[in-house]
Amino acid sequence: MKKRKSVLEPKDRVYLLKHDKEPLAYYISSRDTPRNRLLYYDEENNINRPLRYARNANSPFQDEQDSNVILEPIVFEDGVLRVSKTNPVLQEFLHYHPSNGSEFYEFDNDKDAQEHVDFMYSELDAQVAARDLDWNTLESVANVLLGGRVSSMTVSEVKRDMMLYAKRYPQDFMEAVNDPSLRVNNIASKALSDGYLSFRNNKKEIFYNLKENKKKLMTIPFGEDPLYTLASYLQSNDGLELFKFLDEKISEN
Repeated sequence: MKKRKSVLEPKDRVYLLKHDKEPLAYYISSRDTPRNRLLYYDEENNINRPLRYARNANSPFQDEQDSNVILEPIVFEDGVLRVSKTNPVLQEFLHYHPSNGSEFYEFDNDKDAQEHVDFMYSELDAQVAARDLDWNTLESVANVLLGGRVSSMTVSEVKRDMMLYAKRYPQDFMEAVNDPSLRVNNIASKALSDGYLSFRNNKKEIFYNLKENKKKLMTIPFGEDPLYTLASYLQSNDGLELFKFLDEKISEN
């Protein structure tokens, strides 16, 4: 079979275990066996090719190696594996390894730096938005993100917590700010925090909590967010009258 050209540029590479694993020594599979398949699908030839790392071979593919291979284990120490550019076969083996991306990944310092910069920019944008929002909008966002405890907080406390939330979770904050359903979500949250509606049965049911009405309003479908379910109902034809009622009551306060 024609030997494949390397797809990697020559440079030193660093590989890290995923999920913040940092064991003293961590071994990954280094060759294909009947009990532990290590295969790479070759689209050009439409076959699965067995992988095997041998330090004296010129290819990570078993069908391009001779019988005099010297096998050795692949070990991550403290969650890290450093591979010099002088060992291109191991780099290519790791590149094609089925666990690349799920069990370990190649650390790209430049990419990591850019992702960090992008996140810092998003933090800044979210904090500027939190600072510049008018009070009514900021309170609405706070009700959606922080829930019922907003009603017992001062204006300064809400502004402080929203600035902190924007810094820690910039994407969530901006999604809440730009959500066209923000007003409905706010009404849903305040209806619960102000006591017009109430949860029962470990937040699986929502009941009216009015002097003249204590009936059950809805059952929350399994796995659904209660606030999202209530807000969706208030936007429906069936929930329109309740939305108008709650909007009027909450506006009076």
